[in-house]
Amino acid sequence: MRDFRIAAFGLSFLLIFTISAAAQKKTTKKPAPKKPPATAPVKILPPLDVRAGREKVDIQLSNVTDFEEKLGVIAQGLEVADADARAGNLRPATAAKIRAKKAEIVEAIRNIKVGLGILESEFRVKPALQKYLPALEGISDLSAESEDLAIAGKFVAAKDPLREIGKKLTDALALLPL
Repeated sequence: MRDFRIAAFGLSFLLIFTISAAAQKKTTKKPAPKKPPATAPVKILPPLDVRAGREKVDIQLSNVTDFEEKLGVIAQGLEVADADARAGNLRPATAAKIRAKKAEIVEAIRNIKVGLGILESEFRVKPALQKYLPALEGISDLSAESEDLAIAGKFVAAKDPLREIGKKLTDALALLPL
């Protein structure tokens, strides 16, 4: 029995130190195998023709909206002054200034029409831009309509086709990739 006590005492002593040592030991987890780093999404640039086309659409949109705003300020007054000049209520010098201003506005619309025609034909000719053509189609016709209205002296009405052109250019800009 005595041997049994000594053996039990020795076994319990050994067990205490083993548990104590195991409690102090830090377990380290094996690191998970490293995954290849997720590649950042590569931004794909559209073809050069598309980027240049987008820039040209943006420029034409700016030209059209700026001109439309300027025309809006003077259109009503110009129509009234033109009616007065036709009625003979203005001095000849003032009437000449009105005619010159009208000619200046018609010339500005023609210049816008030329730029829009070039833009539309470029989208029609270049294969990379042809899929965006439906958004722009008809802008040169609308600019011709605006020019015709301005020549007829209907400057307020000449703004409406310009607004439609602005909408079409905005739609095309939304379709063209950055």
